[in-house]
Amino acid sequence: MKKYISISPLLLAAIFLFSCTKTDHKDLWQAVIVPASPVSDSVPLKGTIKGTMLAGKTYTVADDIIVNEGDTLIIQEGVTVNFTGPYGLGVKGSLICIGTKSQQVRFTVPWAKKTDQYGNNPNTDSAYMGRWIGIIGATTCPIMIIKWAHIEFGGVVIPKDSKIKPISSKPYPVFFQNPGGIFVLEDSWLYGSVDDPFRILGGKIAVFRNTFEKCGYTGGEAMNAKSGTIGNFAYNLCIGMATNGPKLSNSGAPTGVPGSNVRMYNNTIVNCGYRRQESGRGGSINFEENAAGMAYNNIIVNCRFGLRVVQNPIADTSNLRYGYNYSYADSQSVANSIYPSYDVSKCISQAMSTDFPAPSTFLPAGWVAGQTYTAPASLLGANDPQFINGPVPMPKGLNLADISFVGNYNFRLKTTSSCINKGYTGFVPRSDVPVDPKYGATEITPPGKDLGAYQLNGSGNQH
Repeated sequence: MKKYISISPLLLAAIFLFSCTKTDHKDLWQAVIVPASPVSDSVPLKGTIKGTMLAGKTYTVADDIIVNEGDTLIIQEGVTVNFTGPYGLGVKGSLICIGTKSQQVRFTVPWAKKTDQYGNNPNTDSAYMGRWIGIIGATTCPIMIIKWAHIEFGGVVIPKDSKIKPISSKPYPVFFQNPGGIFVLEDSWLYGSVDDPFRILGGKIAVFRNTFEKCGYTGGEAMNAKSGTIGNFAYNLCIGMATNGPKLSNSGAPTGVPGSNVRMYNNTIVNCGYRRQESGRGGSINFEENAAGMAYNNIIVNCRFGLRVVQNPIADTSNLRYGYNYSYADSQSVANSIYPSYDVSKCISQAMSTDFPAPSTFLPAGWVAGQTYTAPASLLGANDPQFINGPVPMPKGLNLADISFVGNYNFRLKTTSSCINKGYTGFVPRSDVPVDPKYGATEITPPGKDLGAYQLNGSGNQH
């Protein structure tokens, strides 16, 4: 039976005081998480670890490394962490990883190479093979902060004798599982994974301005959140996911933990769902078992399915709001699935009059959620979001599954885009995570007036 440990009373007090005053909050947080001794880069790392990985240094990991309960590992800007085998970073204590735009942190395997070519065979593509385990938080991890980091090639099967095994039986490039904890992922790149690149089982989250690229071999979401997860998922680019961009469920929530509730807004989700073969699964945004939240201002391009609200087990539809989402389709199957209709008993996504294109222009009269429909051919290739440089319309000779990586694409909007000034700003993000440049969210970014992850004024996703 798992033991769930929340943040200590001292840390909770610091968060509370932070929310009540604008003075001295940094000192309060630093009183809880104090930078410790420098970690040496002169020898390969293995076993227990704590202290500070110093800016600009390269560290080699030759076995599993574990941050013990009560300890903290701080990773400064410009650090590279090279994993030389099927090892992982287990976090029973706290992890504070703070890169910057000019000096990003990198978790990688030095000999793994990206093979970003159209039509790559997933069976031989290094993105889906897994070369190291990942950053694996324990139920005792009170806080995990990751900013401006590249996390690549994670998700290898955990060896039987691994020190990570008692923390998690399954590998993910990033994993957090403390229902009482705080998790922040900002401005980072998650490239390649065997399953989900990012799984979270409860906690307060702030997931802003990240790029999830080419993740999941035959299954995997950009974010797979369950078990009472609450917070925000916004301004993220998801491209080439095996299944969905973000998925939210409340399955497995411990007794007494509030239900999952995440606000998913201003994301750009491109060509997802094509490595998941199961009928009716895979596409863009999923709300599943007893999950509540919001989904506004998202751009969904050539995904296998549009926003999917599940009926069996049913999402928390009484506390679920969505609309102002923008869909583009180059194929008949995608156009027929802007509102998923493969199975009336499982899909109950409603057509919203605020969506783009307007549902009234292509849904048959009397259509109800879950029914099949055939979109008119005039819908194909229409409604171009006008990225500065994107796979819209689909390049000739390619299949929808071939678009799985960013490459030279630029998903910012042209000044002539119909997505500009179409965003819904009549709601506020959740404020579960404290704001702090190091020990919280850099900011809780409100909804944007433009659709998608990139705002015309230069805010939003910075990749």
